[in-house]
Parts: sequence; C-alpha cells; structure tokens
Amino acid sequence: MIAPRCSFDRAQLSQLLAGELAEPVAEEVTRHLDDCDTCRSQLELLAAGAGWWEETRQFLSDDELSSLASPIDLSRSPGGDVAAAARDMVAGLLQPAEDRSLLGRLDEYDIVEVIGCGGMGIVLKGYDRQLNRHVAIKLLAPHFAVNAAARKRFAREAQAAAAVVHPHVLAIHGVNAGARLPYLVMPFVAGRSLQQCLDDDGPLDVRDTVRISLQAAQGLAAAHAQGLVHRDVKPANILLENGVQRVFLTDFGLARAIDDVSLTCSGTIAGTPQYMSPEQSRGEIVDHRTDLFSLGSVMYAMCVGRPPFRADTTMGVLRRISDDAPRDPRELNPDVPNWLAAVITKLLAKAPDARFQSADELARLLERCMAHLQHPTAVALPEAVAALVAGRRTTWFAAHWPVWSALAVVVAAAMFWGVHRYGSHEREPPQRGDVAPGTTESPFETGREPRAASGDVPSWNDRMDGVLDDIDARVRMLKDEEQLAW
Repeated sequence: MIAPRCSFDRAQLSQLLAGELAEPVAEEVTRHLDDCDTCRSQLELLAAGAGWWEETRQFLSDDELSSLASPIDLSRSPGGDVAAAARDMVAGLLQPAEDRSLLGRLDEYDIVEVIGCGGMGIVLKGYDRQLNRHVAIKLLAPHFAVNAAARKRFAREAQAAAAVVHPHVLAIHGVNAGARLPYLVMPFVAGRSLQQCLDDDGPLDVRDTVRISLQAAQGLAAAHAQGLVHRDVKPANILLENGVQRVFLTDFGLARAIDDVSLTCSGTIAGTPQYMSPEQSRGEIVDHRTDLFSLGSVMYAMCVGRPPFRADTTMGVLRRISDDAPRDPRELNPDVPNWLAAVITKLLAKAPDARFQSADELARLLERCMAHLQHPTAVALPEAVAALVAGRRTTWFAAHWPVWSALAVVVAAAMFWGVHRYGSHEREPPQRGDVAPGTTESPFETGREPRAASGDVPSWNDRMDGVLDDIDARVRMLKDEEQLAW
C-alpha cells in the first residue's frame, strides 16, 4: 500500500491543536492523520509542551529520549516478532539475573518471560522468591512513563484498584510508581484472555457466554461500589483461568490514567476503541454505565466472534459507536437465543439511561438466566427478560413496518390486476368451434372445459405463487422470532 502524501505542514497541525482551522479543513486533516504516521508523530511532538519535554530530558538519557519521543509500535519490529521486540526492549531495563535462563531481575522479582504487550504497557511473568510464587508484572509503556502526571495518576488509580477485593477482580499485590518504568504486581493467572479464546476458538456457546458475562458483571459491581469505573472493559482485559471456569477482570482504572495523558499530549484516544461507549468515544464525562455498554459489546463478541462496531479507521469506529445501531447478533449467529440478544441490545443502548442502570442489576438478571440454562425445566427465565423480548419484537415491527406496508400494497394490486384480467377473459364471447352454430350453449352448460383466452392467467398464477411463498416464509420467520428460546 502506498503511504499517503504528507500534505500538511507544522503550521496547519499547530492550528489544528489550537482549534483554529475551519471545520472542513479540520476534518480533512483528521482523516489524513488516520493514515499518515509521519504527520501523527509530528502532531504528538507539537502537542507536547516545553514542560513535558523538560521532564523527559531530566528523566531519560539523550539516546533514550530520541527513541521514546513517540509511542513504540512493537508490531513494526523486524520480522514482525512482537514478543522478541518486547524482550529486547525489556532487557535494557532489567538488572542481570543469577540464572542465565531468566531475562533478568526487576527489584526483588526474577523475570521469566514476556507474556503480553499492548498500547498501555508490557506484562511480564515474574517470580517472587520471598513468597515462593509466580506473579504478573505490568510495566507502564515508556512513552507514558516519561510524563510526570501519568506516573502520579498511575499510582493513584492502582491504589484505588487495590481496594477492590472480589473473586472476579484480579488483585494488586503492589505498585512501584517511582521505578524507572512504573509497574504493578498482580497474581499470575494460568490461562488465556478472552480475546485469545475468541481468536483461537471463535464464538462461544450460550452457557459460556452467560457464565463469563455473569462473573464479569459481578466484578464490575464490586468495583462500582468502591466508586471505581474501569473504562476499558474488553476481551483482552478478561482472564479465563484454566480448569476452574473462573473469570478475572484486570487493568481497573489504568485506562483513565492513560487517556488523560494521551488526550493531552497527542489529541488521540489510547487503546482499542471497538468496545468504548458512545459517551466515551465523544470524550464526554462517563460514569459506571460506560462499563455496562462495554460489557454488552464483549457479550456481542462472544456470541458472534467479533465486536459490534467495525470500520477501517479509528475515527470510523468511533463514529459508528456514536451514531449506528449494530447488526442483530442473531443475523450473524442464529444459535443466539432471542432473550440473550435482547439483553445485549439493552446494554448497547446509545443513551446511558436506556441501559441497565447498575452492574449489580445485570448480574442478578444473568444469575437467573444461568439457573434457567442449567435447569431449563425447573427454572423459568425471569419476567424481566420476557419483557425485554416483547419490547425488542415491538421495536423490530416498528423498524420494518414500511416494508410490510409496501408488500401489502403490492400484493393487493397484484390480486386486483389478476382478478380483473381473469374476469375479463371469462366475459369474452366464445370462440367459433366451441359452440355449435345456432345454439346459445356455453361451454359450462355442455360440461366442456373453457379454453384459456391467453397465456397471461397461468403466468400470473406463477407470479402469485411466488409472492405467497415469500409471504409465508416471512410469516414463519416472524413466528420463530416471537418464540422465546426456553
């Protein structure tokens, strides 16, 4: 693919940051930034003020400063080996280890391997000698670590997250905000992330979808009770422990620390946007209900194997989240029960007031749905779910009534035309040879079959048969949608 031409100079990018460009020009520049790495990096350099660069110079050497001036994209490492690139970067930050099979040491932890990396940081598998256990260590990404505000916010959010004690929230054992790269220490979970599960296995079945959603909702409820909003609920932040079907939510509060600095320094939103709420995508103030929208997007992905909103660019995704309704998950996976699709639809409401109003409310509902799945004959689905399905059906009819009205008009017109044509043929005088000369007998009175006057009647019957077959198929489809998947 040919890289886009860098058609905007520093002056125009500075005007964009200052909000001084006319709206059409600003939109053109924004679209260009989606595809042009050079202009995006230039914008980041312009956005960072003198104070920001002074803090960076005090914190890093000249060589490090030049390498970390813009976000590191590990996916562009030679050969595309992300893990190798992460290992190479981490190696320069660690102390030598006594055991040469290890990557190195970070304070009191032996570093075994790199187990993950992303826009916010790198996750290491470490070993705590004092407590004789493996741990997961999350390093804040270098291009965020050079910002003093980010480091302080990182520590504050980590302390708040550490206050949440719940079986489905990954605990925080410790935080070191004063390290060269700030880091968190968490339990090491043997298993996969939900994102890895979806990548490897595709959509989940209904029972696993509800089980994971229930545990995630319970973890969110505990965090929300402490006044903590996650802001980055997505499959990569949901861990599935091997063998015990237990779910952990991770990275609580860290997105807030990153977003604040990212928006200040580059005018962009950190992280993957596919699971953001509409209010978050617009940069508005959010509350706990933003996490419910994101969880609804995760549930959608578990049902169909992909997020509900996709586009070629980040801005395109954000616009779709803000403006468009997602496709019905049942269109992509007919095995999704209507009641589960209705729950997801409510979670994905654009207005926060139209969603479930708390994670606890959602968890209690999913708990009863899970009981029904485990004992379908003994436990009925909750009445609230039936009400959601009824509302969903009403919404579907309201959305499709123009189609049905047009179809009814077409059918009525076709029937009128057919009856008129057929009746006119019946009234035509009998052809010579059908009735003997000098008699008034009609073919019906002599028992003979009337001869068709033309080929129009059979062809019209064929067309009507096709229309009626189509109507019958649509009615049967509606009946299927009206039935609850008990």
